[in-house]
Amino acid sequence: MKQVPGKKRPAPEASEAEVPWRADAAVVTRRAAARLRAGHVWVYRSDVTAIPEEALGAEPPALLPVVDAHGAMLGTALYSPASEIALRLVSTEAIASEAEWLHVLQSRMRAGIAARRSVLAGAETNACRLIFSEADALPGLIADKYADVIVLQLLTKALDNDAVRIVATNVLKEELHPAVIVERPDARIRELEQLSVALDAAPLYSRGGTRGEPELQTEFLLNGLRFHYDAAAGQKTGAFLDQRENYAAAARYAHGEALDVCTYQGGFALHLARACSRVTGVDVSRAALEVAEKNLEANEDRIKIEVDWVEANAFDLLKDWSQAGTQYDTIVLDPPAFAKTKRAVEGALRGYKELNLRAMKMLRPGGVLVTCSCSHHVSLADFTAVVAAAAGDAGRRVRLIERRGAAADHPVVLTIPETEYLKCLICEVS
Repeated sequence: MKQVPGKKRPAPEASEAEVPWRADAAVVTRRAAARLRAGHVWVYRSDVTAIPEEALGAEPPALLPVVDAHGAMLGTALYSPASEIALRLVSTEAIASEAEWLHVLQSRMRAGIAARRSVLAGAETNACRLIFSEADALPGLIADKYADVIVLQLLTKALDNDAVRIVATNVLKEELHPAVIVERPDARIRELEQLSVALDAAPLYSRGGTRGEPELQTEFLLNGLRFHYDAAAGQKTGAFLDQRENYAAAARYAHGEALDVCTYQGGFALHLARACSRVTGVDVSRAALEVAEKNLEANEDRIKIEVDWVEANAFDLLKDWSQAGTQYDTIVLDPPAFAKTKRAVEGALRGYKELNLRAMKMLRPGGVLVTCSCSHHVSLADFTAVVAAAAGDAGRRVRLIERRGAAADHPVVLTIPETEYLKCLICEVS
C-alpha cells in the first residue's frame, strides 16, 4: 500500500488496529466514506488517502475495492488515475473479477434499455437516452438512440477498454438492432481522463459490415417532429434529448409571436411553431442554425407559419431589442451551461438574471416565459431565486405555471444531485 503523493496516512483511531488493512484497496477519508454510505458514488482525488501499489503502474486496474480508514468495506469502484473524481462506486459489494464486472455491466445496460421501451413504443418519438451514467448505476457510460443510429460514450478511464466496448456493443445490437453504433468521446473529458479513443474512430458496429462507408446521418422523431442527426457533428452526442418533454410542455402554453433564445438546432422553436403565429430562433452558432433550417425544411408539411433564424450573441441581442421596445408573447431561454465548475456559479447567476430580466421586459402582459438552466452546479432553489429577482427588477408579476426537469429517459437519483442538472420553469408574466 502506498500513500497518495502529498497525503499523510490518517492517524489510527481506537478501533483501527483491530481491523486488518486491505493491501489491494483504496482508502478514503471519513468524509468520503460518509458520502458513499449516504448513497453518492463519487470519491474525489483529495479524499483518497492511499491506493494499492498496482494502481500506480503504467496500466492501472479498472476496478478497486474501497475501504474506510478502519478497513471497513465500502464497495467496488471504477478507478480513474487522471481524474479529479478518482473513484466511482459501482457496487457496495466486492466485485471479484473482470468477468463478474462485465456481467454486471451487461445486466445494467439491459435494465436501462428496458426502462426506456415505453418512450420508444409510440410512433411520435424514436430517439431517447438509453443509458444515463450514474442514474443507471453505470458511471461514465452514456448511450443515445437517434432512429437507427446509436451513439455510445465511455467517459472514464476504467471503461476505456476493448472488453467493455464489446459487451456494450453486443447488448445494444441484441436489444435494439440499430444500423450503426458509433463511439463519440467528449473531447474535453477525453483529455481530462486521458482516454485512448481518437475522435475519428471507426464505428463499433455497422449493419452493412465492412461493405462501404456506414451511414452516420439520419432523421429522428421527437414528439412527431423530424430532426436531422449527424453522429459526427453537434454538441453532446449531437442533440438535446433531455428537453423532449419540455419542448412539448412549452408548446402547450405558447401563443402569439415567439422568440427562442439559444435555439441551437431549433428544438424549442419548431415545437413553438405548431402553436404560435410566428417564431424567431436566435443562436450564436451559424452551423447550428444551418441544421435548424434543415429541420424546418424537414417539417414543412407540419409547420405552416414563418420561422426566422438570427445569428447573434443572446446577451447583446436581448439588450438591444429590450431597449428598442421589441415585444413577444412567448420567450424561451435555453442557454448552455454557464457554470461548469463551482467557482463559476456566481457569474452564472448574474448571466441567468440578465437574460431573464431582458426577456421579462420584452414580454407582453400575459406572456409566457420558458426559462432553463442545465448547470448542475446551480441548484433549483438558486435558479428560481434568480428568476424571482429578475421579476422584481423588471417590475413584473410572474406566476409559476410548471416546474420541470429533464425527460423521463434522464432519470434522477435522489442521493446523486448531479443527475438532476436540468431546470425548466414555465411562467406567466403579467
